[in-house]
Amino acid sequence: MRILGIDPGIANTGWGVVDFDGQKFRPVSFGVINTSTKEKLELRIAHIARDVGSIAFKYEVEHVSIEDIFFAKNELSAIGVAKVIGAVCYSVYTLNIPVTIFTPLQIKKAVTGTGRAEKNQVQEMTRILLGLDRIPRPDHAADALAAALCYGNTSSTLEKLGVFK
Repeated sequence: MRILGIDPGIANTGWGVVDFDGQKFRPVSFGVINTSTKEKLELRIAHIARDVGSIAFKYEVEHVSIEDIFFAKNELSAIGVAKVIGAVCYSVYTLNIPVTIFTPLQIKKAVTGTGRAEKNQVQEMTRILLGLDRIPRPDHAADALAAALCYGNTSSTLEKLGVFK
């Protein structure tokens, strides 16, 4: 299964594509979509949605996993991130690709085994699970890869339990 993980943001949206065979992950590609504060918000959101759709199409992904908003941050940025999540969902749904949204707590737990993991612990486990020499950079790309790993681990567990096929 090929999974596209997304760490949504207005200025920087991380993305990471991984292959998962039910037991082992393999990194395919990752990066960040950057937008300029000089552009109107609507154009920035459209730019992100278009690029995520292009990445999903290019890499022939089968599922998209998105990190949800962390509400402890300021409300204004949360609203912008929510708009990005909606636009990304729409963009990939037009390609008939299903989406799952996970909370940061769910991602931490799926990748490290604990929902209380620190950011550096999640990044290190992401590196280990993907067999990389170093932690992926920038941070947004590493977070997106963690979102992809979360979907792989979660779907694999649910499938073993007979809940998900």
